[in-house]
Amino acid sequence: MADELTPETPEEEQPKKTHKQRKNGLYPGVSDELAENMRTGWADTELHGLEPIAQAEHTAARRAALSARFPGERLVVPAGRLKTRSNDTEYPFRASTEYAYLTGDQTENGVLVLEPTGPTGHTATVYLLPRSDRENGEFWLSGQGELWVGRRHSLTEAEQLLGIPAQDVRKLAEALTEAEGPVRNVRGHDALIESALTDKVTKERDEELRVYLSEARAVKDAFEIGELQKAVDSTVRGFEDVVKVLDKAEATSERYIEGTFFLRARVEGNDVGYGSICAAGPHACTLHWVRNDGDVRSGDLLLLDAGVETHSLYTADVTRTLPINGTYTDIQRKIYDAVYESQEAGIAAVKPGAKFRDFHDASQHVLAEKLVEWGLLDGPVERVLELGLQRRWTLHGTGHMLGMDVHDCAAARTEAYVDGTLEPGMCLTVEPGLYFQADDLTVPEEYRGIGVRIEDDILVTEDGNRNLSAGLPRTSTEVEAWMARLKG
Repeated sequence: MADELTPETPEEEQPKKTHKQRKNGLYPGVSDELAENMRTGWADTELHGLEPIAQAEHTAARRAALSARFPGERLVVPAGRLKTRSNDTEYPFRASTEYAYLTGDQTENGVLVLEPTGPTGHTATVYLLPRSDRENGEFWLSGQGELWVGRRHSLTEAEQLLGIPAQDVRKLAEALTEAEGPVRNVRGHDALIESALTDKVTKERDEELRVYLSEARAVKDAFEIGELQKAVDSTVRGFEDVVKVLDKAEATSERYIEGTFFLRARVEGNDVGYGSICAAGPHACTLHWVRNDGDVRSGDLLLLDAGVETHSLYTADVTRTLPINGTYTDIQRKIYDAVYESQEAGIAAVKPGAKFRDFHDASQHVLAEKLVEWGLLDGPVERVLELGLQRRWTLHGTGHMLGMDVHDCAAARTEAYVDGTLEPGMCLTVEPGLYFQADDLTVPEEYRGIGVRIEDDILVTEDGNRNLSAGLPRTSTEVEAWMARLKG
């Protein structure tokens, strides 16, 4: 990786000094001649007549709803800043969900400000870094200059793409410091903005804004549903990729599976929507196994929980538990089929007007029945469910909202989410599982080390639901046939 020329560059690594250096106000090692040379000879690359991004009309409606909810108040929604990974390298940037949801923009340092126009109504402005200045050398001397990190859109271009007036973000902090009137800010993304608003906001008022934006994402519009389907379709292809290389994973580790799925995510989308869980053998009993450094052995199961994130930042979240050699053993099939039956009951409970908890209850009832039937728990089933005894092996809730965050709407109020009612346009996961830990002495030895989860992305429709991830087989016999076809 190239290293930018900075005042900290060691003396021996800097160009030889001349009597003309440092007179231009730039960095050490930059002569007047070089500085002048770099200012000129560049073509005009301004883009004209750009079409608005696909979600522009939808983000406008979202901002209008936000404006109506908080009349007369200044609303500040930052994208966030680069975060250090190590020393002078940063993590890849991912804009805050709230900012991307309201603007469609994904660039670091961006800030959306809704300025009240009176008792009702707001004027929206997006504050962005403009293109790098070639007069002062920023574009080639700064680590965030365009010759280092790539071309940015000009403010005029951004306005055309986003459908929002754009201004220079470098002037925003000072303007916010001087501004008067009530303000709300989405916290946790931009320390500079938070510092400018220290005396103008309260934690309680800011939290109300965050909660509103979380709940606003519960019902997806047409654009969002299309993006979720796109994410799922790419994810299906990623699962197919994995099945085709299981022999290579057996020769290496779970990392081969992780890397294979990641390739699909980066080729067809922005990234993975969350850390892929590539859990082979007993690792499947660890709910969020993301180390992915274990052995992949024929005869074991692979629990693959992964999702592609689209370029617009909507993610799938799908799980399949696959026999690595292509065929379930009798005990693996027994457990898998029980989880499948549980998932079927859960999916059937997803419909408009149903309580959010209904699909969880339906799935858990089936699993409790199986555990009693197998002699692992003493019935009746109602007693097991009342005491939650099945949770030793079911462990987690049966699903969650899905969208721009894999666990979407996480800041929503309990009464609006887990105690709420399903509506058309909501998208959620249904993902029951059974996990028998390798050291669990309360179950027969043949159960130990087997973990099974089946997860699909379910859209609530006007008359029921639609399984967005139906492109992946779910029954044990269908899975075996699908794997056989892919392996040739």
